[in-house]
Amino acid sequence: MENIYYLLIIGLIFWYFIYLRKVAEFARSHINKYCESERLQFISIARRSSRIRFNRKLGPHWLSIFEFEFSGDGESSYQGLMTLRGYRLDDINTPAYRIH
Repeated sequence: MENIYYLLIIGLIFWYFIYLRKVAEFARSHINKYCESERLQFISIARRSSRIRFNRKLGPHWLSIFEFEFSGDGESSYQGLMTLRGYRLDDINTPAYRIH
């Protein structure tokens, strides 16, 4: 009987890593679209955190925060924050930056 619990735990861990990878792909896609629409050069992206949140309106959901690096003029770089709720884009915050 305990073998079933071990398999369940291993399965949940495996699912979690696959889910995090899929969220990272969606985050990269959202950032690429944002940078193209704002005429920015995308440099890199990194996950800051992912955790489960509970909200009356949305119920339980995963909140993932990503830091991304971009350039407005091709010479300097800036860091922004992007928040995803599940696979959906929630917010993008960027500092003031120079444009060419």
